[in-house]
Amino acid sequence: MARVYNFSPGPSALPLPVLEKVKAALPEYADTGMSVMEMSHRSAMYLDIIHDAEARLRALMHIPDTYAVLFLHGGATAQFASIPMNLMVNGVADYIDSGNFAHGAAGEAVKYGKVSIVASSRADNYTYIPDWKGKLTPGADYLHITTNNTIYGTHFIELPEGDAPLVADMSSNILGEVYDIEKFGVVYAGAQKNIGPAGLCVLIVRKDLLGHALPICPKVFNWATQADNESMLNTPNTFAIYVAGLCMEWLQNQGGVEGIAKVNQEKAALIYDFLDNSKVFKGTAQKEFRSVMNVTFVTGDKEKDAAFVKFAAAQGLVNLKGHRSVGGMRASIYNAMPIEGVKRLVDVMKAFEAQQ
Repeated sequence: MARVYNFSPGPSALPLPVLEKVKAALPEYADTGMSVMEMSHRSAMYLDIIHDAEARLRALMHIPDTYAVLFLHGGATAQFASIPMNLMVNGVADYIDSGNFAHGAAGEAVKYGKVSIVASSRADNYTYIPDWKGKLTPGADYLHITTNNTIYGTHFIELPEGDAPLVADMSSNILGEVYDIEKFGVVYAGAQKNIGPAGLCVLIVRKDLLGHALPICPKVFNWATQADNESMLNTPNTFAIYVAGLCMEWLQNQGGVEGIAKVNQEKAALIYDFLDNSKVFKGTAQKEFRSVMNVTFVTGDKEKDAAFVKFAAAQGLVNLKGHRSVGGMRASIYNAMPIEGVKRLVDVMKAFEAQQ
């Protein structure tokens, strides 16, 4: 069976050259006589792999030495609890509620201190990024945002600025858009969308924010302890880190984040331009806040939505069904989705529209 165009929101498509490298090296990596999956995480051969992955991430995101880079367990969801346990020194934090995952992060943080929802678009089904200006809490330990909302297809077009460290869940647009890392205190991201395989979380934290964990914080969630042990407090997800490093190498060959960001903008424009002129399909996110990574749309008829998903799948375009909480369709067009796949999607949408 030929490979399909996979529009899954995560676990998502990986670059084919990376998969081919993994396939070739699966039984034996380099001249080690073993697979990466069989290596001791503390061996010299594996340390080369994890150090290479960190170096590539630092190069791609221009991360200075004043930040620690950690490879952690539990995906981004584990960090919903780790963040307050590491940062809630004064017991209060601000959250901008712009989507399902932002809402979940705030819901977890209330277990550890006072959470102030300074702005929310929940009442409007998260179709836009709410206005936070003038609403931040003086003396808050941090301000949490989700830069891109996978389910609802929106993203921040302007970063909040304030006295509190900015903490960002960047799971669905890390490495796909250019950011100045020094505007953030903490950036974290589940790997399964734009970094590599599921089961890994990358966390980038300014070093002056380390060492303030609450007494109840388990050692495996304590960022300072993890940084002191170079993400090796316990056995990390060694294979996922290896594949993530290969994905970063592939991205460097695409011109880095700066290069792929231009391609991503072009891919998104192709779909949005069609949606804005379609008589059948309509985008759901407000235009000003449209995501570059996740394009959400509907026909306005649930049966017709389902018919389109089935129609597209028959032509090799899969995982276009929207999240169960919102319905409709969603095209996740992360870095590994080639522009040919997006052009094919638009052609299929046009063909379906012509049949209506």
